[in-house]
Amino acid sequence: MFSRLNQIARHLSRPVPNYLHNSAASSGLSVTTSRAMAQERSKRMINTAACLIIGDEVLGGKTVDTNSAWFAKYCFSLGINLKRIEVIADDEGEIIEATRRMSSNYDFVITSGGIGPTHDDITYQSIARAFDLPLVLHEGALEKMKKLSKPHPGQVNFSWDEDTPARRAKLRMIELPYDKDLPDEDQVVFTADDLWVPINVVNGNIHILPGIPRLFEKMLTGLKPRLVPRLTDPEGKGVCRILFSTPMPESEVAGYLTELSGKVESKGVKVGSYPRWGKSRNTVTLVGKDKDFMESLVPEVETAVKGRRIQVEGEDDDAGSDKDT
Repeated sequence: MFSRLNQIARHLSRPVPNYLHNSAASSGLSVTTSRAMAQERSKRMINTAACLIIGDEVLGGKTVDTNSAWFAKYCFSLGINLKRIEVIADDEGEIIEATRRMSSNYDFVITSGGIGPTHDDITYQSIARAFDLPLVLHEGALEKMKKLSKPHPGQVNFSWDEDTPARRAKLRMIELPYDKDLPDEDQVVFTADDLWVPINVVNGNIHILPGIPRLFEKMLTGLKPRLVPRLTDPEGKGVCRILFSTPMPESEVAGYLTELSGKVESKGVKVGSYPRWGKSRNTVTLVGKDKDFMESLVPEVETAVKGRRIQVEGEDDDAGSDKDT
C-alpha cells in the first residue's frame, strides 16, 4: 500500500504539460518546421482518433449529443481506434487547450459544433488562435454558399451585394483558419456537391465539422474515401465484433473471461462482459481485427459461458429476474 502511495505521489509531482503554450511560436518551432509537421500529419497513417464536442448547450442539457456515438461507430467500422471523447464549453481557452493536445496525441481529430453565424460560435476563431493562423474568407466556399444556400423566409430583402449584419453573419461561417502556404485541398474539403459547408482541416489532422447531426454524419460519410488509403487496414474492413448471449451471471464467467483475455491479447482481441439489468441473459463480446482467429474461438466461448452466439443483443431475451452483476 505504501509503495502504491509513493507511486501516486511521484505521479502527482510531475509537471503537467501546458498545451496552452504549445503553438509554433511559443514552442520555438519555426513556421517552416510547423508547416512541415502539419503536412506530415495530413498524410500519416491513421491509427488513433479523438472527438471534441464543443457547446454550452450540450453541457447545459439543452442538446443531447449524438455525434460522438455516431463517430464511435464510424471509427469502429473503419478499424480506427477511437481513444478519447470530450465535451467542452464554448470557451476559447478550453478549445485552444483541447485542440492542441488532441492534435499532438492522435492521428485523426474531429470537432463538432460552434461554427454558426452568432457571437457564441467561436470554434473557428479559437482554433485559428491555437495554431497562429489568420481567419480567411474562403472564396470557393463563398461561391458555393451563394449558389446553394436558400434565403430564410424572414430575410426577403437579403442581398449578397449589400454590407448588412445578415450578410456579415453568413460570411462568418466561411472565415476559416487558413495557411496560405499549404495546398488548399489539404485545408478545405467539400464532401458533397449539395453542401456549401466544408470540412476545415487545421494543423494537418484537426477536422472542424458542424454540430447538426444530419450534416455531421453526411460530411464524415463523404470524407471516408480520403481516409481509407491512410488506414492500417487499407480495405477499410474495420473491426469485427462477435456477441454471445449467456444466462450466467458475470461473477460465474469472470474467471474464464480473465483467462481467455490473457490468451487472446497477443492477437489484438479484446474480451468484454456486459450485464443487462432486469434481463435474463448477459452479453459477452470478442472484438478485434483477426476475424478467422475470433471465429475459431466461438465453440469454446459458447461452451464456457453456457450460451450461444447472437447477431443482435437481446434477440433471445425472455422473462427473467435481476441477476448478480
